[in-house]
Formats: sequence, structure tokens, C-alpha cells
Amino acid sequence: MSTAEIARTAVGIIGNVIAGCMFLSPVPTFVGICKKGSVEQYSPVPYLATLMNCMVWTLYGLPMVHPHSFLVVTINGAGCVVEIIYITLFLIYSDRKKRLKVFLGLLLELIFIFLLSFVSLTMLHTVNKRSAVVGTICMLFNIGMYASPLSIMKLVIKTKSVEFMPFFLSLASFGNGVSWTIYALIPFDPFIAIPNGIGTMFAVVQLILYASYYKSTQEQIAARKNNGKGEMNLSEVVVGMSNATVQDNKKITAIDHFSPSAK
Repeated sequence: MSTAEIARTAVGIIGNVIAGCMFLSPVPTFVGICKKGSVEQYSPVPYLATLMNCMVWTLYGLPMVHPHSFLVVTINGAGCVVEIIYITLFLIYSDRKKRLKVFLGLLLELIFIFLLSFVSLTMLHTVNKRSAVVGTICMLFNIGMYASPLSIMKLVIKTKSVEFMPFFLSLASFGNGVSWTIYALIPFDPFIAIPNGIGTMFAVVQLILYASYYKSTQEQIAARKNNGKGEMNLSEVVVGMSNATVQDNKKITAIDHFSPSAK
């Protein structure tokens, strides 16, 4: 094994580890969703996009499509399993309208990957053709996966809050993009290098937004908590005043009942 191959394998293993961290980074988010019993304002789009991305990359890494890409298959196959779990939780804890959208999105993705696999393996008769066709589609979906948080980024800018943009997912996306860009340079694989290079830039933007709005997010959360306490204290004051009024009325009634001038 040459030095370049050893370096590529080492970077690929590092990429597997970082990508695995990226796939698992939303776990705290989904633990919170399960506890609350609702997905709230969290978007299913990043998870649907990541599932689609993992499925096409798993196909790309198969020996009959793009040989010597075992590490691409291992991490993306694992990613498919993880993302299906997330999407299942979305289906469980979403309202009826959002649940229908998630289900239709998942169904369309499964139909697409079936058709792509069928066409690639039966109608394209050389490895080069399969690599070119599937690789181009992978590149598009990979960019889509990295760009999928744009909808959340828009919400962040509008609300000046990063509450619904998980930090660890953004950080893991950055590490994943960097590692796979390096992997694709030994030797050069444009289908991996281009989307992961673009993905790295998207991740940098997310991290910048997080740094910019972290303080305002904490202020909003603190304000919500204080408002909640304020409302509780106000209600206690109202109840206290009501009780005091009742006691005063009882005293007045008693005085009137026993006062000679009342007769």
C-alpha cells in the first residue's frame, strides 16, 4: 500500500468518526422532543435531506459503481439507519399536517433511490458511466444536505435566536466537510471534493450565526422564564387580594349584625 493510499485510508477513517458524530449530534434534540411529546418548531428537512444524501452515497460506494470506496459505504449505510430513526420520531411526535408532509417526503425518497439503483445497475454497463451518473447525483444531494439548514438559518436571523439550530450539528457538519474534502484530494475525486467544500462554507456560516445570536438567545430564554414567574406572582397577588377582600367583608358583616345602629 502506497503512502497516498495509507493517508487516504487514515483520513477516511477520521471522516467516518466525524460523520458518525454528525449523525448522532441531534440525539439531545430528539431526547428533548420525546420528553416534550412535540417536535415544536424543529424542521424535518435536514433529516430528510441527510437520509437522501446517505442513500445515494451508499449506492455510489458500492464496488460495482465506484470501486475502492468501502469507507464511503460504511458511514453512509450507518447514516441511513440513524436518519430513519430520527424521521420515525418526527412521524410520531408531529401534528397531522406535518406528519403527512414527512411521510410523503420519505416515500418520494425511497421511490427515487429505487429507480436510481435500478437504472444504474441495469442500464449503465460500465463502472465509469455508473460513477459519473451516480456521482453527479450524489454531488447535488450532498450540497442539498449541507444547504438544508438554510431554512433554519432564515428563522435564526428573523428571530435572533439559535434555539432551534443545534450547535453540535453545525460543528459536526463543519468537521465532516473538512475531513471529506481532504479525503477527496488523495487522489482527487470531484464528486466528493466539490460538495464537501461547499458544505464546509455552509457550516462556517452556521457557526458564525450561532456566535452572533447566542447572547440574544440566552436573553430571550431568560426573559421567557422571568415572564412565566411574573405571571405566577401576579396571579398569587390577585388570589391574595381576593382572600383579603373576603375576610374584610366577613368582618363588616359581623359588625353590622351585632351593631345596635344596624337594627
